[in-house]
Amino acid sequence: MAANPQNPAAATPRRKVSRHRGEGQWAVGHFTPLNGNEQFKKDDDGLNVRTRIETIYSKRGFASIDPNDLRGRMRWWGLYTQRKPGIDGGKTAILEPEELDDEYFMLRVRIDGGRLTTEQLRVIGEISQEYARGTADITDRQNVQYHWIRIEDVPEIWNRLEAVGLSTTEACGDTPRVILGSPVAGIAADEIIDGTPAIEEIHRRIIGNKDFSNLPRKFKSAVSGSPLLDVAHEINDVAFVGVTHPEHGPGFDLWVGGGLSTNPKIGVRLGAWVPLDEVPDVYEGVISIFRDYGYRRLRTRARLKFLVADWGAEKFRQVLEDEYLGRRLTDGPAPAQPVERWRDHVGVHRQKDGRFYVGFAPRVGRVDGATLTKIAEVAEAHGSGRVRTTVEQKMIVLDVDESQVGSLVEALEALDLTVSPSSFRRGTMACTGIEFCKLAIVETKARGALLIDELERRIPDFDEPITININGCPNACARIQVADIGLKGQLVTNEQGEQVEGFQVHLGGALGLEAGFGRKVRGLKVTSQELPDYVERVLRRFQAEREDGERFATWAARASEEALS
Repeated sequence: MAANPQNPAAATPRRKVSRHRGEGQWAVGHFTPLNGNEQFKKDDDGLNVRTRIETIYSKRGFASIDPNDLRGRMRWWGLYTQRKPGIDGGKTAILEPEELDDEYFMLRVRIDGGRLTTEQLRVIGEISQEYARGTADITDRQNVQYHWIRIEDVPEIWNRLEAVGLSTTEACGDTPRVILGSPVAGIAADEIIDGTPAIEEIHRRIIGNKDFSNLPRKFKSAVSGSPLLDVAHEINDVAFVGVTHPEHGPGFDLWVGGGLSTNPKIGVRLGAWVPLDEVPDVYEGVISIFRDYGYRRLRTRARLKFLVADWGAEKFRQVLEDEYLGRRLTDGPAPAQPVERWRDHVGVHRQKDGRFYVGFAPRVGRVDGATLTKIAEVAEAHGSGRVRTTVEQKMIVLDVDESQVGSLVEALEALDLTVSPSSFRRGTMACTGIEFCKLAIVETKARGALLIDELERRIPDFDEPITININGCPNACARIQVADIGLKGQLVTNEQGEQVEGFQVHLGGALGLEAGFGRKVRGLKVTSQELPDYVERVLRRFQAEREDGERFATWAARASEEALS
């Protein structure tokens, strides 16, 4: 691998150093920080803030925290200040950061591959109850997020998590974030290849390594050998997707440059087949390209997707091979289209060892510490020591003997964790929203739960797969552009001329099956109060107008604007 050019003297020069301002790319000699974020990262590596948290801030309290640590480096350890209660969405982009900051934190626990033991899950639940007022949301990146965390409690929380093999290291920040993995890796009967060894080796090499702790922005990764394409590979910075090469057998297809937010892009295939034991090397090469060639001048262009869009797949692959791997990659096939519409593993499924895994659906990822503790207890009582989180805000209990399946399902249902959810409960996701997020404009979690209840009551016979993704702002943490119905929070004007919470609507997005972004209906904005009426209306039109076997996304692409309004 190439040397880390953060230290110019240690860098291996690859090109003539340019004198113009450029895009802030280290690999072409642009080492001068061009914005405040790049400056605080140059001043001190984000990983170093842990010592100050443990020795200073946790002892002296919130007021003692340096601003560059508070709103910058503390993210390298999974900490964001949460939104001060009572600030409405209209002030989100107006107030200064210190006016939005509460003296409490969101703390994100990274769960690579979604893999947890029941002991780990129990500890997560206990920490939630003791230090986070019971909060513990399951995210669409397989993590768990706490709220109401006091800086004074962070060292003890770390001690408890690390005692069972968990951490918050680089769960946020300009770092390699959690590595998504198939939640049924190693057990699914239809699996092409188990990516778990690659995830473990990537984690060992990269996470907490200062060669990769100062990236232009966040770096999102996924590794899955499931034919269901169950890790949203199309919208990650790098993804390894299970395929079978006609000559070399099972391995991975390499994708780069995906991402959403305000400039969404579907990742591109490099046309390369990667064997399991080479995945960590290729991952390191891709993240090194991002570190060295990524754009650091403007934060809005600092994601890998912009470099990939400018270079194209052919040049990106050539640089990866010539400058970072020192060898050619093997050409390979694209992944097959998944045969199933749902990719969340909800329900009862046989494992390849003859036992079963059982997937269930909380409401929009909203659980609590007491529930997580009970899930651990229920799983253990039915012979399981392993659980998983999914990228759809769901959970799975693994390794259940056939004789235990029925009673496990009953125990989960008693916790309102249904194994046979309606299409609405199964397909609705929501981000954190204005309750805690400083970027949000509208409420999301309660709105999503209410929408599920209303749709189940109004259209009880609706049984088509449907995804409804609710986001509190334009940043697309809940993947609104690739949902059947994507709802982007914003302030809208109601019939009385008042500004109220509402949504811009995206219709017909998809991943897996003909991946693409939803369309926006011109002028269509829906108030939060009108949301159940609107979604019911659109779904009933879909039921009336669809052709045999037609998916919602296909219908939405051809429907008239009148039908979608």
